[in-house]
Formats: sequence, C-alpha cells, structure tokens
Amino acid sequence: MDDFGSWSVLTTNFLIILYLALGGALFPVILHLAGGKWRVQVRFLSGTTTALFPIAFVLLVILLINGEMTFPWLSASESGAIEHLPGWHNYTFLVVRQIVGFVVVASLSVMTMRCQYLAESDPDQHNPKLFNRLAIIMPFAYVIYGTMVAWDFEMTLEPGWHSASYGAYQLQSAFHGFLGFFTMLLFVLDRSGRLTRPFEPRIYNYMAQFMLAMSIMWVYFYFTQYLIMWYGRLPTDMERYWRMIDEGYMPLGAVFVILKFFIPFSVFLFKRARHSPRIIMLMGFFIILGTWIERYVWVTGSVPSEFFHIPLSSAFDIAITVAVIALSWLSLTWALMHWWLIRHEA
Repeated sequence: MDDFGSWSVLTTNFLIILYLALGGALFPVILHLAGGKWRVQVRFLSGTTTALFPIAFVLLVILLINGEMTFPWLSASESGAIEHLPGWHNYTFLVVRQIVGFVVVASLSVMTMRCQYLAESDPDQHNPKLFNRLAIIMPFAYVIYGTMVAWDFEMTLEPGWHSASYGAYQLQSAFHGFLGFFTMLLFVLDRSGRLTRPFEPRIYNYMAQFMLAMSIMWVYFYFTQYLIMWYGRLPTDMERYWRMIDEGYMPLGAVFVILKFFIPFSVFLFKRARHSPRIIMLMGFFIILGTWIERYVWVTGSVPSEFFHIPLSSAFDIAITVAVIALSWLSLTWALMHWWLIRHEA
C-alpha cells in the first residue's frame, strides 16, 4: 500500500493507452453511423491507435499480477475484514473478465479497422455487410467493456463507494481525451509533410467543434455525480469527494477541471480559435493532459491521503511513463508506415 501512489501512475497509463486504442476504432464508427462524410479523410489515421492494444495488454497483465498494489481492497477482502462485492469481486473472476473482455473488444476493434482498410486497398475482399454489423456492435461493446473497466479500476477501488453514473462519466471522459490526443496527432503528421493521404484543413474545425461539445458533456457528467449524492443525502458516498478535496487532492482536481473544461470552452467560443490549427492542437494537448491527471486523481483518491503523492514526482513514475510514451510512439509510427499513411524517411 505504501507505493500505491506510484502504482496508480501505472494504472493511469494503462487506462489512457487502452482508451486511445479503443477510441481509434470507435471514432470512425461514430462518424459512419452519423453519416459524417469527412470520416474517409481521418479514419485510417484514427485507426492507427489500435496498434496500442499490445502495450495496453502488457500493462493490464502487470496490474493484474500485482494484485493488492493495484486493488487495495484485495487483502482485506481475502482476510474477511471487509465484504467488498463478494460476487463481483471474486479476484479470479475479475482477472478472467478483464482478460476476456480485452481480447473480445480489441478483436472487434481490429476487425472494424481492417474492414475499412480493405474497402480501399482491396475492394474485392471487402465485406460491407460485416462492416455494418461491426459498426452496430462496436458502440455497445465499448460501453459494456468500458463500464467494467471503470468499475474495476476506479469506482470500486474504495470499498462501498459507488456512483450510478460513473461508468458513463469515465467512458465520456476517456473519449474526450482521445479527441484531444488525435487532434495533436493530426497536427504533428500534417506539419511533418510525410502524410501520403493529406486531409483538408476544415478537419481541424470539425475536431474543434467535437472537442467543444465533449467538454460541455464532460462537465455535465462530472457534476451529475456530485448532484445526485448531495441532493440524495448520501453522506457515505460523499466521503470520497470530501477526501479528494480536503486531503491534498484539490490542486490536481482543480487543474483537470480547468484543462478539460474551462480553457477549451472559453477558447472555442471564439470562431477564430476554432479555425486555427495551432490553437486547436493546443486545446487537444490540454484535454489529454487533463484526462491523465483526472484518471490519476480518481485512482489514487480511493485510498487515504497518506498513500498519495504528486504524480511524476518519483523516479518510478517518470521511468514507467517515459517507457509507455516511447513504446506507444514506436507502435504508432509502425502502424502509420505499415498502412502507408506516411512516407518512409530517406
């Protein structure tokens, strides 16, 4: 438990990488279902994030092996000191459902992207009926699996704490973070001059509008949890909020609210900002950074503040985060080259 703050960084990195991979497959599906014709300009670039699934799986296995360091309720539950959702939180069941759920959703995501890729690269092999089925299944799979992840890796880390809207809140927040990251990726690739399939500048404006909408929706979900607990007079559920406010978490909590809502909302209200690629990219950076901090606060805020520390303030935090970023960049670069989306450097 003494190192829970550091292991929370590992959990945070896992959640961010996992949802970047899931978001890469889900984003073009959402645009397809909504009839967004501009999806054809970004769907393959979005799909490259599915290359992050192997990294996410390795992090998942490490977290599951570490047991109590990942799930602080585990030792007390096994000793009988607490009865923490005995049916749902049988640890063997937890491990099995997390691995099976990961494999199923990752497979669906890769199949979805492959169908879209074949539609252009090899039309004879493309199966539009299969793609349409996958496009319908994917949102349901994302919500079911994402809710399970939200419960296991965040909500129920504190025994007895629950929120009826937590699954939806984390899912929406994670997709918001994906939009921020993907906008940054678009900007970097566009400015590199190595894209073999350039996209129109108006795409930046579309991404800005999408991020603005998701920022508004995020603050709604965030406040909804507090509203239900406050007006419902649920003092035990409010304890986690009070601890996160009164015991050292408040500065980080304020930071992620500012990064994920106040700054993007204030900036994107201006039409000129929604047409500036540099400003849009910067807002994307703020959103993904805020999402990382948000995930860390919810994970580490599940235990008393004596086990809390400012993230990236120890050698372990920095080493594991740098390693994850480096491996993720290598995976994305490989996917971009493998799909011939960027030219090989001379």
